[in-house]
Amino acid sequence: MHILDEKSSILYVSYPLLPVREDSAGGAEQVLWSLEREAARNGILTTVAACTGSQIAGELLDTGDAVEAVDVFEAREAEHSARILQECKERSFSLIHDHSGHFFRYAAEVDTPVLATLHLPRSFYPQDIFNNLASNVYFNCVSERQLASFRDLPRMLAPVRNGVALDLFKPGSAPRQHLLWLGRICPEKAPHIALDVAARMDLPLVLAGQVYPFSYHQQYFRREIRPRLAKNPISCFVDSPTLDEKVRVLQRARALLITSVAAETSSLVALEALACGTPVISYGNGALPEIIRNGETGFVVHTVREMCNAIDAVDEIHPEACRKFVEQNYSTERMVAGYLEHYRELLARAGSSARSAA
Repeated sequence: MHILDEKSSILYVSYPLLPVREDSAGGAEQVLWSLEREAARNGILTTVAACTGSQIAGELLDTGDAVEAVDVFEAREAEHSARILQECKERSFSLIHDHSGHFFRYAAEVDTPVLATLHLPRSFYPQDIFNNLASNVYFNCVSERQLASFRDLPRMLAPVRNGVALDLFKPGSAPRQHLLWLGRICPEKAPHIALDVAARMDLPLVLAGQVYPFSYHQQYFRREIRPRLAKNPISCFVDSPTLDEKVRVLQRARALLITSVAAETSSLVALEALACGTPVISYGNGALPEIIRNGETGFVVHTVREMCNAIDAVDEIHPEACRKFVEQNYSTERMVAGYLEHYRELLARAGSSARSAA
């Protein structure tokens, strides 16, 4: 893979609430961690603006402590962005790659191209966040399905599919015994549906993930998740699993259940499961049908009854086919190559604009 000019430096901006590590719960944090690791391996000077405790390959720009208090996003986001803007005044970066969903609003205050990767469905962003955009902001989506709702934005680049670190997620040899739900525990991800399915099938479910510091997430856990776990003792909850724990439960799962009711833009957890040879049974919202191929890598379903029927048929899916699909379509190397092309394009445009101004 060709690297950028050796003097090029990329500032990656993370989501402000959580550290960036290999065991991060959020998909955007996982993408950033994998992308920055591979970019650094390929000779790019990388800096990551993230919480204290982040573990990255290049330089960490520490923007403050991760948050445990509930509902303090605005204050933490302001602190995070202020620290980044101060750093941009003191040193020069070739390009800023924003994965936070918010920092691109400050692009007019920096003299460098800003590429904002949109990780969320359009409805999850404030309605006015895309108004009055600075001319140095560029966007990309992570799937074709997601792009369909963002085509009106200016300076939209081609989508870059998320990639999974194939060296970390591999098939195992242990027997596959439980069902698995893995991810961020909140209403739109609807893990309570997976618990209901497992109870209906009389099968154990491992519910693994993290409850973010938002009151409505925590209320949902107390109201919908904790009582279901109490009623079904063969299922269990793994709070904030480490990378090793995550890989282990993926390798030992009969199937990963995705019950999200949101228009998912991609699914890192689905890709991680497939990389481990684990079939995925999912509702067909958003871009999920781009990843899950019926009868090949899993099943797309629409109701609880269909999900139960798919569990009965999951032995028809071959682990080798799941792994091969990810290797061919969703590797980290493929993702990095896509972003490097975008970096080259934006740096070339910035150079052309500078020459024209001179």
